[in-house]
Amino acid sequence: MATPSFPVRIGVQLQPQHGSYDQLRDAVRRSEDAGVDIVFNWDHFFPLFGDADGQHFECWSLLAAWAEQTERVELGALVTCNSYRNPELLADMARTVDHISAGRLILGIGAGWFQRDYDEYGYEFGTAGSRIADLGQALPRIKERWARMNPAPTRDIPILIGGSGPRKTLRLVAEHADVWHSFGNADALRQKSALLEEHGQAVGRPASQVERSIGVSAPPAEAAEELLAAGATLFTIGTDGPEFDLDLVKQWVAWRDARAAG
Repeated sequence: MATPSFPVRIGVQLQPQHGSYDQLRDAVRRSEDAGVDIVFNWDHFFPLFGDADGQHFECWSLLAAWAEQTERVELGALVTCNSYRNPELLADMARTVDHISAGRLILGIGAGWFQRDYDEYGYEFGTAGSRIADLGQALPRIKERWARMNPAPTRDIPILIGGSGPRKTLRLVAEHADVWHSFGNADALRQKSALLEEHGQAVGRPASQVERSIGVSAPPAEAAEELLAAGATLFTIGTDGPEFDLDLVKQWVAWRDARAAG
């Protein structure tokens, strides 16, 4: 794959677990000061690793707070679980945070997978297939609600879809996403991108319109150029509390800046 035309961007996922609210607030400010392009959180109700009953905070309340606490970075969930909120309500929440942030929200969304969230909060877990089908029904409803709102969103809110399911998820990406987020190495990204190209042809929307995003956990010297050549332009590093260590994030920001400087 040729190097895409999207600008190279660096994201950080501040995983809202094992830290206090003050530590999260400090981390989002440090992230903006470090030069990242996007600050993500995630949409869960309990920690995903470490102490399963450790400290944890809710996704969209944090996004609204971060919208006030920052000035430049884009913000979003990596990713919102479609199952947890009525699509019209989610559209309204996203539109509101879009306004609070003066047009810096990205709506990251996925089908959901963490069963404890469902069980303890009373949502029907269903099957992977039913959850993806629900996501497919929700995305047009979200867009339709945005079109009817007063005030309208400040911009066409970008939609990021997370996941790499070859038949169903990538089809939704081809139809609806501005950004597609995945995990894995460069070979996996190339393989799934080829499938996305096929889905784009099937739905009549060029897959070149979809930015490729990928989670990274290695230093840029070990992974950046190969992933870039495979089509990724948005690189996101995860970190959790209580430290919310940004050392690796800063390495990726420095790589981005050095590459831009030529």
